[in-house]
Amino acid sequence: MAQTTYTNTLPLESMLMEYQLVSVLGVGGFGITYLARDTHLEKDVAIKEYFPAADVARTDGATVTLTNTQRTDEFQAGLDRFLKEARTLAGFSHPNIVRVNRYFKAHGTGYMVMDYEEGQSLKEWLNVHPFPDEVVIKGFLAPLLDGIAKVHAAGFLHRDIKPDNIFVRANGTPVLLDFGSARHAIGGTERTLTTLVTPGYAPFEQYTSKAEQGPWSDIYAMGGVLFFAVTGENPPDALSRMKGDTVADILARAHGRYVDGFLEAISWALNLDEKKRPQTVEEWRARILGDAATVTAPPPDLLLDEFGASGA
Repeated sequence: MAQTTYTNTLPLESMLMEYQLVSVLGVGGFGITYLARDTHLEKDVAIKEYFPAADVARTDGATVTLTNTQRTDEFQAGLDRFLKEARTLAGFSHPNIVRVNRYFKAHGTGYMVMDYEEGQSLKEWLNVHPFPDEVVIKGFLAPLLDGIAKVHAAGFLHRDIKPDNIFVRANGTPVLLDFGSARHAIGGTERTLTTLVTPGYAPFEQYTSKAEQGPWSDIYAMGGVLFFAVTGENPPDALSRMKGDTVADILARAHGRYVDGFLEAISWALNLDEKKRPQTVEEWRARILGDAATVTAPPPDLLLDEFGASGA
């Protein structure tokens, strides 16, 4: 299979501080992620570069420059949010939130250095293992909710939770990646915001700059993740649901595989009206998992059996 060729990336094998770039792990509209080798500690790391592709270009093979000077304020706002995100994540010590070890400015932009882990996205895993048992879903959901609650307690939102941004390690444990604050900061108009959201996982309030976002916005996205897990389909996007909502009908197909209370909790999280959704992770956790004080993840041997141990 031919390797993907990327443009506008830093040259592979070049040095970025003490990190030697090995390969490109992924390219998105607002960032590039590299696999790199820490030459001091002799270990692999992942490095994310702030690179809003619609507004910048790379000169001299390294330096990031604006292609539209009228977007200077938006670029700087996004960079500030990117670095704030890195600083916030660096202060977390939670096994299910991506670990940021360092952040810095270079080449006219920002970088965050993260732990590199082998595995696959939850979307990839669910495509191979559709309709997992409810106990397995709750097994990966419980630690994710703990991590998200910690993020919310710090006054931060993820803003881009989806199956692609939940990584399943080789041992079956999940980790939440790729926070979307920089995208939110750079999308100043409603027209721009519609290009930044992930249809199906973004609540209605993320389509407008006038609505208030909060923990309930991330809860909607997590409801979308569970919708995908139990139905095998992406949820209908929020804008189309305003005209005709099919969420309940699609979820009804999962009756029999999952208990009614579990499906009802998913539907609650996906309510179009943010005021009718759970307002905190703790409130939703009590419904989706049962008694928060007693629910625990399934034993490791069950998770390993379900998830397998294949690397990326």
